[in-house]
Amino acid sequence: MSGLSTPSTVPFPHLRPWLLAVPVLLLVAYLVLMDNGAVSQMGAFLHELMHDGRHLLGVPCH
Repeated sequence: MSGLSTPSTVPFPHLRPWLLAVPVLLLVAYLVLMDNGAVSQMGAFLHELMHDGRHLLGVPCH
């Protein structure tokens, strides 16, 4: 079995940016695609920004 190699590990410092970026990107995707004002109660500007983002991405919202 000389063709088998041992699996390599990924050091934690290389994973840290992904561990921070993925939750932030998921939160942004939720706010733009699904929120409809349930979380983003910060005024009309943010609501309209998310609404226009849905239209830009082709997501039906109304």
